[in-house]
Amino acid sequence: MNKSLLLSWVAALVATIGSLYFSEVRHFIPCTLCWYQRILMYPLAVILGIAFYRNDKGIYIYACPLAIIGMIVSGYHTLLQKIPYLEQFEMCTTGVPCAKDYLNWLGFITIPMMAFVAFTIIALSLFVLSRTKEGKYV
Repeated sequence: MNKSLLLSWVAALVATIGSLYFSEVRHFIPCTLCWYQRILMYPLAVILGIAFYRNDKGIYIYACPLAIIGMIVSGYHTLLQKIPYLEQFEMCTTGVPCAKDYLNWLGFITIPMMAFVAFTIIALSLFVLSRTKEGKYV
């Protein structure tokens, strides 16, 4: 069992289930940037799960770009919510504004920040996976 692969899959799975919970149970309407983050996260939950089942250590080649792009999008989204000056550069022109905070736990934890953390965990786990050879760190 590869722990890096398991960690990356669990992070993607928790993020996917969390985003579905917020939209389907709590009825939070996703903004444009939230949709982009979902587009990047949902496939990771599937392909990392398959890779974990098959013990496919080469998955980092395919999954890492999704995780890194997701980090960039969710990082920008987090900054957009936390820095009022950036609202003038907001991408969301219709529907829910991207700077809207549906939740703000402890004064700083938002949905995009949780997505950023999940993408970061996935990217770091995949980096560790890429540096291992037959279970030994190179």
